[in-house]
Amino acid sequence: MTEPGGGGGAPGAAPGDGSAPGGGGRFSVGAGEWLFAVVGLPLALVCGGYAIAVLYAGVLLSLTVLGLPFVVAALLGARLLGAPHRRLVGRLLGERVEAPAPLPRAAGPVAYGRAVLTDPACWRTLLYLVLRLPLGVLGFAAAVALPLGCGWLIGFPLWVRLLEPEPRVFGWADVVSVPLGLLLLAAVPGAIRALSGANRRLAALLLGPAPAQRRVRRLEAARAVLLAENTDRLHRLERDLHDGTQSRLVALAITLSLADDALAPAAGPDLERTRGLVERARAQTDDTLAELRLLTRGIRPVALDGGLAQALPGLTATSPVPVTLRLDLRERPDPAVERAVYFCAAELLTNVARHSGARTAELGASAAGGRVRLSVRDEGHGGAAPGVGTGLRGLAERLAAVDGVLTVDSPPGGPTTVTAELPSRL
Repeated sequence: MTEPGGGGGAPGAAPGDGSAPGGGGRFSVGAGEWLFAVVGLPLALVCGGYAIAVLYAGVLLSLTVLGLPFVVAALLGARLLGAPHRRLVGRLLGERVEAPAPLPRAAGPVAYGRAVLTDPACWRTLLYLVLRLPLGVLGFAAAVALPLGCGWLIGFPLWVRLLEPEPRVFGWADVVSVPLGLLLLAAVPGAIRALSGANRRLAALLLGPAPAQRRVRRLEAARAVLLAENTDRLHRLERDLHDGTQSRLVALAITLSLADDALAPAAGPDLERTRGLVERARAQTDDTLAELRLLTRGIRPVALDGGLAQALPGLTATSPVPVTLRLDLRERPDPAVERAVYFCAAELLTNVARHSGARTAELGASAAGGRVRLSVRDEGHGGAAPGVGTGLRGLAERLAAVDGVLTVDSPPGGPTTVTAELPSRL
């Protein structure tokens, strides 16, 4: 299943996937990873020393009057030190870490100090600075000290003979040093890449917003998308009612007025003309009713009155592509969740018919244990990507409004499986 202009995958690497700009294969290291290991050591030493010092001083001053003000100032400093680390991780390791939410406004120093002391971002950043110190030392050792040691081991038979004034007999140390140096040198790229991955995960875990803050931001963004979509839908409905249904009703009123004139002329009723006008009025009535059904179907499908167990079979029956339906609906979700699942299924089946090139598809839906899962699979040419076009991306944004998640598995050549998971209760 693909969207118009779909590619073979999501553009760019997902955060935390271990990829890095300029990263190569198993035995190569990206320039950004190597630079981060070298350049990041001074920053790690300074910030790690700061974190350890303020923690030690905070414990000593905790029983004095200066304790709380000192801890507040230390936490603010740690929060500020998180910004250069986020920039460094983003530019050299390719891990974009979102900045945490700013501190809430507080009236007075006491309220401000309380806000700082209860801010998760301050404490998480302080913990990051402490943990970053050993990682920085290990990274520098893997990027600089280990290669230098390998060079010394590989050249050991030569160095030792150049430094010693007397001739030296070829011994077991000369035999072991060269292969040992080559073996350690081969492990350098893997060590740097492993430490880079650890730095990415640590930064994503501690330097960004807390999980609760991420959830609030995601729900706020989803709410904004949903409000904009509902506003557009309302405007579209108003325009359709004004330009379509209202015009048809006006035409119907004119036709009935003409029929009334044809029934009461001075010379008697014109039956042929009246019959034609009545037939025209009937056709206009049928068209108006059909248009009204189409408009109301977009607001809430009547099929959902009986739940997904009745709505989804009717939806698959109207699909141009034959669809195999598999249902396991042990509980009925909230109406808003049912509506989201129904429209998600409708859009995914439309994508299958329009873009996938598949001859058959499979739709599965389950509702159990407080979770609803919808999956649509086709054997088309694949290449669907949420980041390309607007169909899947908009669908993911609408699902986020009900705390749902959309995942796409669509390698080039197919098959494509799109899965939506969301809670059954809001």
